[in-house]
Amino acid sequence: MEKNKYDYIIVGSGLYGAIFAHEARKRGKKVKIIEKRANVGGNVYTEKVEGIIVHKYGAHIFHTNNKRVWRYITKFAEFNRFTNSPVANYKGELYSLPFNMYTFNKMWGVITPEEAKNKIASQRKEVIGEPQNLEEQAISLVGRDIYEKLIKGYTEKQWGRECRELPKFIIKRLPVRYTFDNNYFNALYQGIPVGGYTKLIENILGDVEVELNTDYLENKKKFNEMADKVIYTGPVDAYFEYELGCLEYRSVRFENELLDIPNFQGNAAVNYTDKETPWTRIIEHKWFEFGKDENGNDLPKTIISREYSSEWKPGDEPYYPVNDENNSALYNKYREKAKLEKKVIFGGRLGEYKYYDMDGVIAAALDMCERELGCNI
Repeated sequence: MEKNKYDYIIVGSGLYGAIFAHEARKRGKKVKIIEKRANVGGNVYTEKVEGIIVHKYGAHIFHTNNKRVWRYITKFAEFNRFTNSPVANYKGELYSLPFNMYTFNKMWGVITPEEAKNKIASQRKEVIGEPQNLEEQAISLVGRDIYEKLIKGYTEKQWGRECRELPKFIIKRLPVRYTFDNNYFNALYQGIPVGGYTKLIENILGDVEVELNTDYLENKKKFNEMADKVIYTGPVDAYFEYELGCLEYRSVRFENELLDIPNFQGNAAVNYTDKETPWTRIIEHKWFEFGKDENGNDLPKTIISREYSSEWKPGDEPYYPVNDENNSALYNKYREKAKLEKKVIFGGRLGEYKYYDMDGVIAAALDMCERELGCNI
């Protein structure tokens, strides 16, 4: 095998790897992507079934306030105007998410923001001093009633741990507002690529060389010898053969169902917030494109995905890093080892053991491109 055949071997074809491949190729670098799966796109991969674009690895709704990221990514695809407005189903009771005046009215019958604030303030008093865990943090934000119905069961299913055992920072991602606004993300720029994320990734990659169905880690030495540098977006602990121990993740299992009806739940996402329902949520994919095909025709069928959260084990797809104290300490040890790998750059959600939204991945990739390629993007 010819050594240093490439300037860069890039491990993984998700957003991080694809963006670096594009920018390096644009600057005359010889690059090659090694992809373990049979398709490009990582977890944003989408495929068309019965005219419906299916988010194969869970719902991906793009949202950002970062103008630089938005300008960059919209060069490669047109985005639709989809706004995430999920619904919570608690034992047949339906509530608006994020927590807003519709939620408060359904929960307590309050009409005005002042009434809602007073109700929550009266329940917040239960937590005295600084919240010590997720349960106390949630109650200090929205009170006991909303916590019990809309947070506790869902969160414990999602993380496989009691709320009292989870760090408080997790719940800070949930917006609370005293308006009748169902826009979950409330970001300046939102939407989904028209035609799906796979098309977006393919547009980013262009003519970049990609080798599918290939596990970099099985031939790490060979691939490393083929390039001056490696951009690695896989699990950082797997790169080092788990020699310090396994980092923990949460995984997600999907049950997909094609239904011969035009409308199953009337919304893209419905969260099931009671502990007894085994799935965390149901996604109805057609509503990401407003129930229409590319020609604007109504789609006669629908596809739903029930999502089940589970503890990760080798062979499962790692989705969410468990950034608690123990895992963060272990990751810091791996990060020190990674710094010694002068030929390898670790990046992305798995390479950095960090929960990234898509805009965060893109921003991190662009920053790395500028440092590594010596350019302004």
